[in-house]
Amino acid sequence: MVNSRSSKHLIRFVRQGQWVGVSLPDPNTTLLDFVRAAAPAGLGCTGTKEGCASGDCGACLVLIGALTPKTGTIEVHAVNSCIRLASSIDGQALWTVEDLPDANGRLHPAQQAMIEHHGSQCGFCTPGFVISLAALHTAYAANTQTAAHAANLAHRSSTESHNTISREAAIRAISGNLCRCTGYRPIIAAAQSMADQATTLDLQRAADCLAQAEQNRGSGQRLSRLTQAHRPSSLASLLKLRATRPQAQIIAGTTDIGIWINKQHRRFVETLDVTSVAALRTIVRRTDHWQVGAAAPLSTVFEAWSTYWPALASFLSRFAGLSIRNSATLGGNIANASPIGDMSPLLIALQARLRLASVRGTREMPIEEFFLAYRRTALADDEVISAVIVPSRQPAKLRAYKISKRFEDDISAVCLAVSISVAPDQTISAARIGAGGVAAIPARARVTEQWLHGRPWSETTLQAAGIQLSDEFEPISDMRASAAYRKQMLAALMLRFWHDEAAQPPSGQRSMKVHA
Repeated sequence: MVNSRSSKHLIRFVRQGQWVGVSLPDPNTTLLDFVRAAAPAGLGCTGTKEGCASGDCGACLVLIGALTPKTGTIEVHAVNSCIRLASSIDGQALWTVEDLPDANGRLHPAQQAMIEHHGSQCGFCTPGFVISLAALHTAYAANTQTAAHAANLAHRSSTESHNTISREAAIRAISGNLCRCTGYRPIIAAAQSMADQATTLDLQRAADCLAQAEQNRGSGQRLSRLTQAHRPSSLASLLKLRATRPQAQIIAGTTDIGIWINKQHRRFVETLDVTSVAALRTIVRRTDHWQVGAAAPLSTVFEAWSTYWPALASFLSRFAGLSIRNSATLGGNIANASPIGDMSPLLIALQARLRLASVRGTREMPIEEFFLAYRRTALADDEVISAVIVPSRQPAKLRAYKISKRFEDDISAVCLAVSISVAPDQTISAARIGAGGVAAIPARARVTEQWLHGRPWSETTLQAAGIQLSDEFEPISDMRASAAYRKQMLAALMLRFWHDEAAQPPSGQRSMKVHA
């Protein structure tokens, strides 16, 4: 155990059932570097590996546990430590692969299953796979009735029993892991064999520690003493810090910023972490809209939206891997203003609005007006994105598509989201189209939208609209795709939209209750 309580740069987290205080003088320290570094600078846990240092391979995975205040239970997720900052575990529970066996040395079911099913050859990627399987097992073992929710298994098969881990669930759990030599068959078999085995993790002790700290923390008071890595727990304190320290880098899941640190060698004097503000992590569905906190993890957002808009489920499942979705936030994906970010085109099609907050008050704007130029937004120096407002009454014809070289865990060459309303006379009464990868910013296809209005809902119309759409943008050629290919994909995806909608009746919307 590392204990440096004399330092003014202190983070505190729960490990092996007790609080640990650690000096963290550099706010740019990644969680992976901290985990692997020898004491007193880190934990000395070298089982966690560095592979890609960009969140693509999963060799660096660790488990993070956060308290669910309403239930008093701990929710555990696998996250990529290579692109996550060490300061982010302040006030949470941490498990590395070394922490999985119990006090008597009994292996975790994930570890034992990997041995029994010969799930490892060279072994470099194995710790990351074990962590992913441990997160999956924890979800099932904690409460099999709510395993789909806890493990982000929103697309659970109707034939999947509550005490069985299906092949589909296993594949989803390891979607952020990469194996080069063993092959996935024995790893999937290992995952499916774990369901009826008892966990070795003492989740209750971790939950008790976090619950006690929650009681002692008080309103707006930080658990740690981080003078460079700020982690406020109330919106008011966040906005005050944002106003007085505009130079501090805002961070959330750091799935982009971690890459800046690792690959571009960028360094920040101060960071401002928004993920401890409960108001920014809340998801609420009201009568006519969704209100999604900007710091809500994408895994939670996607689970809710995949149930409410089933036609989006396949698209949302292709956003990176599960471990990335567990860290990445909706607000972060918008704020980075990437022209190839997958969420912005969808939110444009959904008529989303952004709520921006500062000590001066709040304001709202349509998301398409937020992007001003390449990587430049309308966010003022003292503002943060506090929420994303999405109308819940959407037309039945809603689809989103992603073209990339790999099926999952890859960046889009082209992203297209289309929402169309059809009048009783079978003419198009309204259309909203968002596109990514075809301009310097996430773009709304206003010309094509206007062209579609009043035309017949037919294959001929959508085919012609595809040509119109491809002419509306002038994309560039780069390592992911040529300009000609991107234009061709825009036309092809509009025609695919017709065939997808014509092949089945409208999916409509499903009523659901979301617990914040």
